[in-house]
Amino acid sequence: MVDSDERDADAGRTGDSEERAAAANAPGNPDIEDLLAKLDALSDTVDEDHEREKVRQTISLVERMPGTGALAERITKYTSRDLAESFVGAVLFALPLLVEGGVFEIAAWFAATTVAGVPVLLIGHVGFIFIATAGLLYFADFRQITIRHPIFGLIPRRYAGVLLVSLVTSSTMLLFWGRLHEGDPTALERLGRIAVVWAAAAFGAGLGDILPGESQGEDLGKFDLDIGDDD
Repeated sequence: MVDSDERDADAGRTGDSEERAAAANAPGNPDIEDLLAKLDALSDTVDEDHEREKVRQTISLVERMPGTGALAERITKYTSRDLAESFVGAVLFALPLLVEGGVFEIAAWFAATTVAGVPVLLIGHVGFIFIATAGLLYFADFRQITIRHPIFGLIPRRYAGVLLVSLVTSSTMLLFWGRLHEGDPTALERLGRIAVVWAAAAFGAGLGDILPGESQGEDLGKFDLDIGDDD
């Protein structure tokens, strides 16, 4: 009987400690955003599909509460519809460049400007695409985008999706429209042509994804490439 009482007391102390720890980690002035963040974290920890569905329903209910209209700017899911929106945006922004001869001139300039055989301007241009896309998605304040399940624990899925969709779209359109090999360019010039169109396509893909707001449908979920997570 004594042992049972001691175990109960230990369990009570453990529970009190967990509650104090949770209280210590809680924000000082909690609001709806804090609640939604907790619910998002909860949806990542539950194992059963019906439990996840209940959490999603709770999130939807909170977002429809009076006074939470600003949450319409919030994007948490990444769905197949987002990929389709990125594709449409990439096509719209890439189309004008496919008939523009200036693309060839810029690509030739990239190929001709090298340092010790390294096309520094082309590399800098690609770096600009990566930085500008990240700025558009996460720092331009078009939408509040929540990063969930990043690839390798580092690369946001939406960021990777926008870059890959726009790159594939640019390359495919240049090839199908006969603009990639026109004039018998060097391999470096062909890469330059893709990079020039890619810059516009990436911008269009990002806007096409985030401007409509959060898409309906199932989140694409975690990628098999994720590390450090066995769920």
